[in-house]
This record gives sequence, structure tokens and C-alpha cells, in this order.
Amino acid sequence: QEQERGITIQSAATTCFWKDHRMNIIDTPGHVDFTVEVYRSLKVLDGGVGVFCGSGGVEPQSETNWRYANESEVARLIFVNKLDRLGADFYRVVDQVRNVLAANPLVMTLPIGREDDFVGVVDVLTKKAYIWDDSGLPENYEVADVPADMVDDVETYHEQLIEAAVEMDDDLMMSYMEGEMPSIEDIKRCIRDGTRTMHFFPTYCGSAFKNKGIQLVLDAVVDYLPSPTEVDPQPLTDEEGEPTGEVAVVDVNEPLRALAFKIMDDRFGALTFVRVYSGTMKKGDTILNSATGKTERIGRMVEMHADDRTEIDTARAGDIFACIGMKNVQTGHTLCSVDKPCTLEAMVFPDPVISIAVAPKDKGGSEKMGIAIGKMIAEDPSFRVETDEDSGETILKGMGELHLDIKIDILRRTYGVDLEVGQPQVAYRETITQALEDSYTHKKQSGGSGQFGKIDYRITPGQPGDGFTFKSSVVGGNVPKEFFPAIEKGFAVMMQEGPLAGFPVLDVAVELYDGGFHAVDSSAIAFELAAKGAFRQSMPKASPQLIEPVMKVDVFTPDDHVGDVIGDLNRRRGMIKDQEAGTTGVRVKADVPLAEMFGYIGSLRTMTSGRGQFSMEFSHYLPCPSSVAATVIEEAKERKAAKSK
Repeated sequence: QEQERGITIQSAATTCFWKDHRMNIIDTPGHVDFTVEVYRSLKVLDGGVGVFCGSGGVEPQSETNWRYANESEVARLIFVNKLDRLGADFYRVVDQVRNVLAANPLVMTLPIGREDDFVGVVDVLTKKAYIWDDSGLPENYEVADVPADMVDDVETYHEQLIEAAVEMDDDLMMSYMEGEMPSIEDIKRCIRDGTRTMHFFPTYCGSAFKNKGIQLVLDAVVDYLPSPTEVDPQPLTDEEGEPTGEVAVVDVNEPLRALAFKIMDDRFGALTFVRVYSGTMKKGDTILNSATGKTERIGRMVEMHADDRTEIDTARAGDIFACIGMKNVQTGHTLCSVDKPCTLEAMVFPDPVISIAVAPKDKGGSEKMGIAIGKMIAEDPSFRVETDEDSGETILKGMGELHLDIKIDILRRTYGVDLEVGQPQVAYRETITQALEDSYTHKKQSGGSGQFGKIDYRITPGQPGDGFTFKSSVVGGNVPKEFFPAIEKGFAVMMQEGPLAGFPVLDVAVELYDGGFHAVDSSAIAFELAAKGAFRQSMPKASPQLIEPVMKVDVFTPDDHVGDVIGDLNRRRGMIKDQEAGTTGVRVKADVPLAEMFGYIGSLRTMTSGRGQFSMEFSHYLPCPSSVAATVIEEAKERKAAKSK
């Protein structure tokens, strides 16, 4: 799949050593349809290297992943790769990092030569040139003086580097301003401080394929990125996900605290990738999965080297490795000492925005498809499945067309399931636009003990992104506290199916402010049923509205097709947000409803003679225009009627 499509789909892990330092490296995808791989990798990394193409520069998906890294507070280096390519320009990419990513690149190496004439790099700090021959062997280089035509540029960047570095140390800066040059060791210490605090991002250049400039990047990983003991320790939470105030201290002598961050099925069996935060994990140990409450015995442990692996017996705090054959562990589960149970902060994954219905072509394929989908869900938490209660259809949900396209391909090729695939469906939602106060009484008497629950409540539009929220302001004992969870559950269950077309309801706040109960007939189930009845009664009166997912779309097009691209986006109900001219084309940013983006790649290729590119990611929900809403609601009702026949 990855080789055919020319993109990274799954994160790959490897372990290597450089100058007596162990490095656990995870290569993550760039495409926004596979952001779950970036999410979970950032969760377990201490530092990163942002790799940018010397000719492509800062691409749309680069912005998204850079933002995720900022939110995760992961310190980074920058490596501008492929400087031997036609059109590669290191200085242009550095400007893009500064302007597009709003980051502060600290230039550490400069390229010697361009495109086919790229032969090496100059270390700006030491003012030494590293020049490789054409063998492609990393060790075949010589250290030389800076080329004469680069001396002035190197001196300029050297001064900028020192000035940026000494800003991290007031005493050193004062000495520098008084004319005293800091030592290399002091400069490196300051660069390390600035990197760890994300004050700046040391920036390197080279050609990975030809092994030019890579050695200096590896040196920088050792010199400037934080070690496991230098990053903020992972917080521990209670069963509700609330912080306890405790942390997983990176120390081999602490109790075991580890996170399963990735599940993968390959030719060797089920692999569980684990990051150890505290303590030690050994082959044969019995550990506790705090998410399930069950114990697991550690079988084979391996260090990963892409498709190869090395057997190990022990993993210590700071290590990343894989376990073979763990049975009940899923992504995000905490693995800990049996006698010291704990839960690490949960991993958060984005909700799907697109779905399709699938069915096996032959009757015998249902079981095979179910087993295959179960394995795929364990591997990818952003891939979901549900069964339509009315039709019995299997609905696959994902982050985009490419995401689901690849899942279908895996089902067919890897698992041999012959499928019929429906049309993609948009994840519409419903909300309300009007607040109201209401009351509902559930009362049932049919001999023996009855059911009674009365609730007085307010329903109001919530803040965008809040989902469903519930609170109680009941004073006194008109509704005993023990029934609050049942009332909340009743509303929450009903929020799964809105009054307009049966889509889930978003961003609604419910406040319980009064009610009544009966000493004999009131129960949790009675109040849950009261809440469900209240939902059915009040939602149609709160001016319900259909809302649709809007995507942040980033299009790159050659100059001569900009008008066509913008016109097409406008026809798709798009809102143009920005337009940037570059050296090789124009970048157009827009917000466009997902419903209008199906098949867009084909249209873009036609408009731009195959030269256009685009990416998109979920941005927010917005109200549907009335004409669109009417059509969607009518189609939903027709589908429901057809299924009930």
C-alpha cells in the first residue's frame, strides 16, 4: 500500500545507536487522513525532527502535524531534505517555516551547491565544510574549509546563531555584548535550552538518500533534543480521567508505568508497541492492564527495526519496544505493576467525519469480514464500525476518502473479503438554536409498585465543540442526588438520535433545576425514562437545526489555474480564507462543506492538468443552508422508510 501510493500510512518504529546514545525513532505519516498515527506517536516521543522537502517546502499537511507537535509540546529539530532535487531551495523553505508555521528556525548548516551540484554542508557553528563524494556512503566525506564564495554568508549566519543562543543565558549575553566570545560548549548548552523550550528550532539540510548531512542531524539529536528525564513526566489520572497530581517519574527503580500506544498485526502475529515511562518490564513478568483490570504475562519482547526485529529480555524507563502476543491490550491502555495500579493520561483521538456502508458479496464472508474489521479497529482508533439497527448494514467510519479507500483495499487484499461498497456518507449532526424551560413527569401504575419521576429542566444551545453537557442545580431533596446519573444517562442516550432526521445531537446543555419523586415508586429507571420522555417532548420545541462538517481545505495549484480552482471552490459552497503566491504556484486555503468535496481530487487534476494537489481536515460544524437541509432530511427519512419495509 505505502509503496504503491508513495505515502506513509502507518507509523514505523526502529531503534538505533549513535555515539553511545540509544535512539527510539518513529516515522509518522504526513497525510491528514492518518493523523491518528501522528497523535499517538507524539504522545510517546520526547523530541522530533520535522522533515521538509527542499523543493516542495512546507506542505499543507506539514502545518497540521506541526500544530499537533506544538500542542503536545514536543521539542524539534528541522531537516530540509532532498536538496539534490530540481528546484530545491533551502533558504526558501527556511522562510516558509518562519512565515507559514510561525516558527523560529535557527540555521545550523548551509548547503554547498544546489540541485545536481549539491555536494555537502557547512556547519555554521564550527565554520567547517563537510563534503561527500558520489558513492552515497555516509563515511565517504572530508572536512574542509568553507568555500570562498560562502565565507560572508557563513559569517552572517554564525553571528545570528550566537546571538540567538546567548539570549537563553543573561550572564552569557552580557559577556557577549561586552565583546567576549562564548565557548562552543556554552553555545551548545544555550541551543539545547532554547530547543527544549521551543524558543527556536535548530535547522539542518542535506540529502538523506545520498547520506549527505545526516550525521550532523544525528549529532544534533544527541546534543540538543531532551532525554526522557528532561521532559515533563506523564501525569496519572483516576478512573474518571481526572488528574491525581501524581506523575510517572522516569526512573528504573520506580514501579512499572507503561503505555500501549499502537497495535499492529503482521506476519509474526499481534504486536503491541509500548513506551515505558517508569520502572522496568522483563520477559516473563506478570503485569496489570489497568483499563481491563486483567493481568498479562509478558511473552516475547522485541526491538523494532522496520520489518526486522531483535529479541530482548528487558525494557527500562524511556524505552520503546514491542510485545508479541498480548491478548487483551488496546491502544491507550496503561500497563503497570500488579501491586501498584495506576492509569496514565488517556490518548485522545479525532472523531470520524465520513462513512460508507459495506457488505460481503457472498454469505460466507460475513464472519471473515467481522474478524478482519475487529483487527483493523484495534490497529487504528480513528477507524470505527457500527451496525445500522434498522437495515443491519455494516457502516465503516473514517477520517477521509483516502482513509476509507485504504481500509477497503486492506479488507480485499490482506483479508480476502470480497465487498460491495456503498456511496460515502457525510456525518451530519443536529443541534438546537433556542433555549427553553420545560417539565416532564413519567408516571406508570399497573398494579404493584409503580414508576414515578418528575423533572424540571432547562435546555440551552451549548458552546461549539462541547457536545452534550449536564448539570444539576436542584436545591433540597425534590430530586435525590442518587437519581442524577440516571437522568443524565437518559438524556445522553437520546442525544444519539435527533428529532429532524435521526442524526446525533451536538452542543446541547441540560440543567436539572427541580422535580419531584415518590418514596416508593421512584427509581433510577423511572428517572431515566423521564429524561428520555423530556428529550422527545422538548427537542422539537427548541428550534432544532441540521449542521454539517466543514473541512479546512488546502489546495496547491499552478499560477495559470488559480481562477478555475477558486471558482470551483466557490461553487462547492467554499469560503476562501487565504491565498499565497509561491515560486512554483499558488496555495489557496478555504473552508468547504465535506458534502461538496467527494471526488474533488479528480476534478482538481482535470482543472490543473494533473499538477494540482490538495489536503483537507475536519475544522468545525456549521448550519446547513435550508435548501441543503431539506434535501438531507428528506433523504434520511426515505432511507429510514425503505429500511423499515
